[in-house]
Amino acid sequence: MSILEVSNLRKVYSSRFGTSTVAALKNVNFTVEAGEYVAIMGESGSGKTTLLNILAALDKPTGGVVRLDGLELTKIHESAAASFRRDNLGFVFQEFNLLDTFTIQDNIFLPLVLSGVAHRDMEARLAPVARDLGIMELLKKYPYEVSGGQKQRAAVARALITNPKIILADEPTGALDSKSTDELLRLFAKVNSTGQTILMVTHSVKAASSAGRVLFIKDGEVFHQIYRGRDSDSQLYQKISDTLTLLATGGDGV
Repeated sequence: MSILEVSNLRKVYSSRFGTSTVAALKNVNFTVEAGEYVAIMGESGSGKTTLLNILAALDKPTGGVVRLDGLELTKIHESAAASFRRDNLGFVFQEFNLLDTFTIQDNIFLPLVLSGVAHRDMEARLAPVARDLGIMELLKKYPYEVSGGQKQRAAVARALITNPKIILADEPTGALDSKSTDELLRLFAKVNSTGQTILMVTHSVKAASSAGRVLFIKDGEVFHQIYRGRDSDSQLYQKISDTLTLLATGGDGV
């Protein structure tokens, strides 16, 4: 069952006086099945960030349709967009986006506080998530007291605690060292194994090779996709590398 449907998606930016236009997305079509782990790759300027912003209901497309679990995102009123994101989407960012004046626990609680969830219910939700992610001993600490990898674990906990329909991850390994990257990718695999849908935008071949499917964006369109099938991470890594080389050398197909 498709939880995310993207059909004929277009995004055109106009200059201030309308004298020129840039097509960031031209005709993007893909679906994501419930429980899938999908990575999106492409060169800088290919349209990845624009696509992610539209999927996150942070931007409106020029044309086309995006549906999340049957709900058309383009029809969500701007006044309801923030509550929609809190109730349906989990976010993991490159820079963690944790508040230094809040404890790790309070950072994780924040989307629930904004949704008006009772404190007792917040604590009940937190316990299993914190145990699964191995951050129980960090909850009373502040972000500046923990490592980058631990901050990202807290960010994943914050994304999961709302029971989102899909997690949107924007370069989640970009600020991590190699050890913390390995830990986060193992964590994403574990989270995905529970049935959580993940869509990750990344430049990292290593990060993408942990996914079940990789979509490649070129010049605002889906250029190619690779399914893991029975491939190991190293085999998928090689296929991704070959495709990126083709993208960089101007190939028209794979």
